[in-house]
Amino acid sequence: MKRADTRPVRAGTVIIGGGNPIVVQSMCATKTTDLDATTSQARMLHEAGAGLVRIAVDSTKDVESLAEIRSRVPDANLVVDLQENYRLVTEVAPHVNKVRYNPGHLYHHEKQKPVRDKVALIAETAVKHDLALRVGVNCGSVDPEMAAKFEGADPPELDGVTAMVESALEHCRILDDLGFTRYVVSMKDSDPRKVIEGNTRFAAVRPEIPLHLGVTEAGMLPDGVIKTRIAFEQLLSRGIGDTLRVSLTLPFAEKWREVEAGKQIIADVEAGRFRSVPVFQDHGLNIISCPSCSRVENEAFVDLAFKVKEMSAYAKEYDITIAIMGCRVNGPGETDDADLGLWCAPTFVNLKKGEQELGAFPYDTVLDRLKAELDAIIQEKSPAGATS
Repeated sequence: MKRADTRPVRAGTVIIGGGNPIVVQSMCATKTTDLDATTSQARMLHEAGAGLVRIAVDSTKDVESLAEIRSRVPDANLVVDLQENYRLVTEVAPHVNKVRYNPGHLYHHEKQKPVRDKVALIAETAVKHDLALRVGVNCGSVDPEMAAKFEGADPPELDGVTAMVESALEHCRILDDLGFTRYVVSMKDSDPRKVIEGNTRFAAVRPEIPLHLGVTEAGMLPDGVIKTRIAFEQLLSRGIGDTLRVSLTLPFAEKWREVEAGKQIIADVEAGRFRSVPVFQDHGLNIISCPSCSRVENEAFVDLAFKVKEMSAYAKEYDITIAIMGCRVNGPGETDDADLGLWCAPTFVNLKKGEQELGAFPYDTVLDRLKAELDAIIQEKSPAGATS
């Protein structure tokens, strides 16, 4: 399998890019403060073959737990996923090998401070503690300025790709200007076509930068692997991609399946075996759901996702998107583009129709309201509904 000539980026004991083997990674879904559960899951992912194991950290309590997890799983290469509070980087740095930050989330904390200054703190900390970085751009959280600047720049089926790519390129320039080059980049979307387009465009402009591939919120088995294969097979066969994650909604005890799926896709591409359809079929019911991480505020989210999939099967012929998100960090923004969106809080589920808030419902009753809204959309889309 041909590979792009990217520069090597070391993260702990693995090297990303530079012609080295593609690194498969995954993320813990358990609460970071649940030491036994998170230690067990980090060890499970490491033993399954994850070269990097990511853990979410949102508070000082999470940092304290991270330090203990590091001591319990010394052989795993740990990555921390920063969200709005970028300053936590100074606290997590001694315990990890790599840090991922989201450019879009830097705008939510200390809004008066220039983004470059925030990135400078992250980069300086990475140098001090011998860390690699990932600039992780996500479709649902592109920074507002980029989203506004490039609104309408893409055809409908690729909406938002230009903003995503330009955001990544901007942060590459910032890091380069700061003299920091030990970083990789990711541009993720739940639509494999956008993942293919975004990464292809970026690789054409900055071919030397290693790329982390991912189809975010790919959903459940088997659909999630199919969506991911569509993107990965297209990109890897062109030499694009140095590390990857298959993001699946799974019971917590089965997170190892992400690693297994990633390894299998790489092996298939290397052997010339291609299993996905050549063109993404964008018609019919589309269910997207986040892969779950320690920010999931109620594990019932996973059961709910499977119930939504089962309940909505009768709508499979309709062009409708349902999004199920597990937390308040990504849920509100990443359900806006769906026809129906659910983002899960500790004791209730927020239901949305597009950007319209429909209310908060208990976990055990939200399916009834969701079905009623789904039926209403089907009625609107049907010929009879259009003429009545």
